Parts: sequence; C-alpha cells; structure tokens
Amino acid sequence: MAKFSTSEAFMDRLGISLPILQSPMAGVSTPDMAAAVSNAGGLGALGIGAASVGGAEAMIRQTAALTDKPFNINVFCHHPAVSDRQRESVWLRHLAPVFEVFQTTPPKELREIYTSFNVDTDMQAMLLTRRPAVVSFHFGLPPHQVIAALKSSGILLMATATSLVEAKMLEEAGIDVVVAQGWEAGGHRGVFDPRGRDERLGTLELVRGLVTELNLPVVAAGGLMTGADIAGALAAGAVAAQLGTVFIACPESSADAGYRDALLADDPKTEMTAAISGRPARCLSNRFTDWASRVDPEMIPDYPIAYDAGKALNAAAKQAGEAGYGAQWAGQGAAAARPMPTADLMQQLTAELSAAQ
Repeated sequence: MAKFSTSEAFMDRLGISLPILQSPMAGVSTPDMAAAVSNAGGLGALGIGAASVGGAEAMIRQTAALTDKPFNINVFCHHPAVSDRQRESVWLRHLAPVFEVFQTTPPKELREIYTSFNVDTDMQAMLLTRRPAVVSFHFGLPPHQVIAALKSSGILLMATATSLVEAKMLEEAGIDVVVAQGWEAGGHRGVFDPRGRDERLGTLELVRGLVTELNLPVVAAGGLMTGADIAGALAAGAVAAQLGTVFIACPESSADAGYRDALLADDPKTEMTAAISGRPARCLSNRFTDWASRVDPEMIPDYPIAYDAGKALNAAAKQAGEAGYGAQWAGQGAAAARPMPTADLMQQLTAELSAAQ
C-alpha cells in the first residue's frame, strides 16, 4: 500500500487540516501569503529559486514569525546553464528593435542570474539549518547526498513530475510526494529536460496515471482554481491539490499592478513560451508572448541566461509605462482568479470543496 495512501493520512503526516497546497510561485508568493494559507489549515509555500541565501533565509524567518504551522520551501534544480556567447549575441541583436521601442538598448552581455540548488552548497546548508517542514524540487532533483541529508533532518520532500518517467525517477530517488504538474499549470513547466519531448498531459490524466503506477502519494497541480476543482483532483486519486494562479490576485501577493490588471481582465488567455526565461513557462498572453510567438526556439539562450534579457526588457518597458512585457505567469484557469485576502480565499475554497464532496 502506498505511503500516505489517503488524503487524511497525508494531511496527518504534514500536520495540516485541508488538502490545499499553495504553489510556491517564486516572485509572487510572500511570507504573508504563505503564513495565511498555513494558518487556514493548508500548506503555504515560498519559492526561493530566484533568491539569495540571505534573502531566502529572511523569508523563512518572516514566515515562521507569522505561523507555527508547516510550510513548503521550493527550490529550482535545473542543470546549470551552458553559456553560448554566439547564441546570446544573436539573441540580443534580435531583441534590440524591441528595446528601441522604449528608447534603450539591450544588455551588452547576459549572465546566469540564478544559481541552481544542485550546486548551491550555501543554500543547501541553510535549509539543513532552518529545517522547514517541507522542501520541494522543481526542474529535477539535487544530488543524492543532498536528498539524503534533507530526509535525515526530518524534512518531507516533494518534487514536480510532468510524466510517468519523471515520477519514477522521483520514486527511485526516495522523494516522499510527487507533485503531478499538468499542461494547464501556470509558470515554469517542471520538465527535467526542456529540450526533450513533452507529453503535455492534462492534470487529471497525469494524476490518474501516476496513482496507478506509483507507490507514492500524488498531489495534483495545474489549472485548479475552485473547491470543485480540488474535489475533482481528490476523486482522481490525488491526496491534495496545489493551487497557484488563484492566489495571484490576493493582496498578499507581490504581483505588480500590471500583472494583476492582466490577470483580472475579461477572459484572459495564456500561452506557453520559453522566450522570457529560457525555459517553457505558461504566461498570460501579452506583448512579449505575441512577439515570442514569431521567434525560432533554437535562438533562445539557456535558462536562466535568457531571463537576464527578459527582465531587462520588462524593466525598460515598465519605465515607459508599458506592462505587457512582464513574466506574468498564470495557468489556464486564469479567468477564475479572485481578488480577495488569502484567508478569505481559503475559507471560500474550503466551503466550495465541502459542497462538492
């Protein structure tokens, strides 16, 4: 029988009372948001993949000061970028006309702006010291010795899988819980190899397949926005549901005004693009995704080198009053986003879940 084979057993192991997990959402989630979710009975989360060690530790401390409940710390486990100066130069020249619209020029060269957790020994040591209740991995897995050290510290480990092949790798590595990320999910696609074949499985289809084949609990993630959606994920065999886009419009979110306006517009659409960061990610349709739709994917530099250019372009556009070049990550359920305090949203999701079961 699978470990934590029921939703109740999973929640009991984590010390939560609701099968609702907040997506980490690096750059959007905040200590206030994570604490509000955990205080309401769910599992709050912080994405620290884009943070320095000091910044990440400060976020963890702030969250711990706001709640005595468990919360999740998410890290990025991508292969470190391989710089290709020629490709990066071509990319910058290709972007130059877009920068010119805002009377500026692209950076002279691009940097690897985020360090992978796989090689960030200082971040690894910090988490071993802080010992959050949960650590989750995205884009793959860290070295086996890091997994072993975190597990021996009593930390529950979760990791994203977009296919059965990836999920089997997580099982073999000793991960405790698989987060099944469907094609509908907002933000970065968790594929281990962004240049490999992506099966593009929907959330519930993926959950059903993993539950059948794995001896691990499965959390559903992707396109889930309501209590009824959570109930559907549980009925498919998931022990819990992870929601992200629904929290972006909450006042505790760090999303900027342009991001919020785009999310709350009438009938928002989303697109998968690698042009912003160098890895496939689902974003609200905006001026950047429109431009990117005409780009040869082979031109795009590695993640997160390409993100250096994406961030510079967004900064230039925002300075000129244009919000349509941001990394406005969102899932396919974006139209159901609700601008309300996180605590109120958790209460509403709980009521909807109860009514749907």
